[in-house]
Amino acid sequence: MRLVYHPAGHDDDLRVALVELEAGRWKTARDLLAKTDGHWAQRTSRTQLLAVAAARSDVVSVWLDEEPGSYDAQLMSVRVAVERALRAHRQRHPQTFEFEIKARRDALLAARRAPHDPVPWVCLMALAQIDTRQLRCEHRLMSAEPMLPSGPWGLLYEVNQRDPYNREAYHRVLQFMLALDAPRAASLAAVVDFSWAVAGQRPVGSPLLLLPVYALIEQRRARVDPLWRRQWAEEPALNYTLNAFHDWFQKAPPGLWSVADLNHLAYALWAGHRYLEAAEVFEAMGPYAAREPWTSVHDGAATADPGEALLLRARAESLSYARAHRPRAGPYP
Repeated sequence: MRLVYHPAGHDDDLRVALVELEAGRWKTARDLLAKTDGHWAQRTSRTQLLAVAAARSDVVSVWLDEEPGSYDAQLMSVRVAVERALRAHRQRHPQTFEFEIKARRDALLAARRAPHDPVPWVCLMALAQIDTRQLRCEHRLMSAEPMLPSGPWGLLYEVNQRDPYNREAYHRVLQFMLALDAPRAASLAAVVDFSWAVAGQRPVGSPLLLLPVYALIEQRRARVDPLWRRQWAEEPALNYTLNAFHDWFQKAPPGLWSVADLNHLAYALWAGHRYLEAAEVFEAMGPYAAREPWTSVHDGAATADPGEALLLRARAESLSYARAHRPRAGPYP
């Protein structure tokens, strides 16, 4: 089967809107967002992915010029400004500070206009990772959890008031911790502690049950360990993985599954030798794949794309095991 690497995954409406945006046409994105007001999980993920595509052109500026009263156009303008600020930060652009100031101002204006919407606050969470020295006071508040460092906990509180357990907001916390001017080991320890604390709250139906998997993948990036796969078959990693399978994958609406989360769960289950469960996830993925975590965890196979080779191997092994071991419906007595 030929793999398809596309962030929209099974979200056909989003895929069409992304194509239209990249062609300089914004009306499909406008109509798509009009259907998501109040559906915060979907609205957050869709605006994020739309912004990644729109940040390469002035298509959202054209939309805002033509519909200056549109809140969705304003919100997408914020999303684009944040995406550009983050890109400038990654590239060490000399005008990163100016990009960040504009994005922050725009996000605060959107938050005032739509106080019920969590997305402007998620945008402020995203910008926190640029402040690696925690110069802004809102980025160095003390945590209620004694094991966690100071951080943007007030911003996370604002998001939770509007959309509890917002996926992107919590992943932005991980990115913030990893970006801090601190020893790498301390940052990784904080990421793992935070992920365990969140997953320990057992938010049934939430992809945040997968947060420990993401944290452990970050540990893999930091060191090469030939026995690294073994941890997925042991506690606590296996317990967190199975919780995510049963309480997120089997209970959340399939329309809210992200390609990234499905790939991380499939990897963790396969690596933990839970092939039946992994097969279910691979079947749900269909042809859609993500580069991560496979690119970060492959064993250096001598192929052009060792990450994809590992994905295909894990998929084949899981599906083969499932065909041989799944109970078959017998004849009626």
